[in-house]
Amino acid sequence: MDRQLKLPLVSALMEHINKKPISFHVPGHKYGTTFPKLSEPLQSILQLDVTELTGLDDLHEPEGAILEAENLLAELFRVEKSYFLVNGSTSGNLAMIMAACSEDDIVLVQRNCHKSILNALQLVKAQPIFIEPEYDPEKKMAAGINVDTVRKAIHLYPQAKAVIVTYPNYYGMIYDLRGIIEEAHRHHIPVLVDEAHGAHFIIGSPFPDSAVTMGADIVVQSAHKTLPAMTMGSFLHFNSQFVANERVKKYLGIFQSSSPSYPIMASLDIARHYIASYTQQDKDYLLRRITAFKEYLSEIPAIKVIDFLNGQEGDPLKVIIQSKSQLNGFELQRELELYSIFTEMADPHNVLLIFPLLKNGQDYSLERAAEVMKGVTAGLPTMVRKEEYVNDGERITRLALDYQQLSELKIEEITMEQSAGRICAEQIIPYPPGIPLLLQGEEITERKLIQLRRLLETGARFQGGALLKEGHIKVFTA
Repeated sequence: MDRQLKLPLVSALMEHINKKPISFHVPGHKYGTTFPKLSEPLQSILQLDVTELTGLDDLHEPEGAILEAENLLAELFRVEKSYFLVNGSTSGNLAMIMAACSEDDIVLVQRNCHKSILNALQLVKAQPIFIEPEYDPEKKMAAGINVDTVRKAIHLYPQAKAVIVTYPNYYGMIYDLRGIIEEAHRHHIPVLVDEAHGAHFIIGSPFPDSAVTMGADIVVQSAHKTLPAMTMGSFLHFNSQFVANERVKKYLGIFQSSSPSYPIMASLDIARHYIASYTQQDKDYLLRRITAFKEYLSEIPAIKVIDFLNGQEGDPLKVIIQSKSQLNGFELQRELELYSIFTEMADPHNVLLIFPLLKNGQDYSLERAAEVMKGVTAGLPTMVRKEEYVNDGERITRLALDYQQLSELKIEEITMEQSAGRICAEQIIPYPPGIPLLLQGEEITERKLIQLRRLLETGARFQGGALLKEGHIKVFTA
């Protein structure tokens, strides 16, 4: 029997449930028996919601079913060690950066990274050097970083202790990560990869190569984003000669809950099994469904479909529709929601759909979704949307003040019009995708203000920037 077809943690949980256990332990819902009847859909999940009982292992010191499940995961991804994460990729990003970096270390960071990367750098009190991503004018979005820019950054900062990148970006776009890893490793610098949206890349072409197959030192993946895992279920893969695995394990113990969720861990066991059993027949079926869906959408005059069927360009699961009508991306998203079509995210130009990783014969309401999109945009006149991106030419930047200096300054609120040239005192994060537009400690440039005003005008949602709607922003006092 193929080892990858085993479900060690799920099997251990089912064996436990079949014993008809009587609970005198946490959690307080007692296998769902004391849960309110009005929440009956949760009852089956609650039967799995147990604690570290005999036979069910311990996430922080696994030696039974959890260890076997993690070993199967490492075997599938061909890495030295893999870990289950129950606190999302955020906990993995925090742990890998704390493991690889120390206070005052210079760290090279892709500028369009997730806020958890920046939070980790602030916690460790590193000195981030930001590498600006390339801009794709056709897709009207920031893509990945360039190998030449990374090479230049390493030349300027040869003492760098890590290169931290996001691959793919939120929209599924990729870049020459292999070249970046090779360049960094020539200088004995580890590469840490937030591959939150690439857990499924391991199934191979036409999907892009995974960072784990390209030699990255530590890779964090959100299994819940594209695999059938519960929200907050993620993987961390370790395969480094530059970072100590014991440090990774130490910080996972700090950032992960001491009461880990067994339903989430069971779903990670299932997600690994799902991707391990994915066949060429499954892949062929999936690609036919994606192609048919995109072909239908491409016949709608008011939208443009971005094609990623070639794995050298991006992730085929990411379907990007770009508005060619007077509706901006946020408005198009809201129109679709009126018909219960809920997309992943929107920006001023685009709406992002994440296609399900279907297996052969699995059905999904794709035809209905396509019909709704056609109906929502019917009769809308097409137009060329204005390009408003401004590139100031700076490819390698750093914070105006380091984290220690920031902690000693006072904060004031001023109007956005007064803020150009001042130092931002808050993180302003369009969410999704969770990529900060302005960082605490970063100079507020005219370019950033243009982007910020555009996002406000088009209806973006933010984390941070509570005063933005009143036209104010927090800055550090001079």
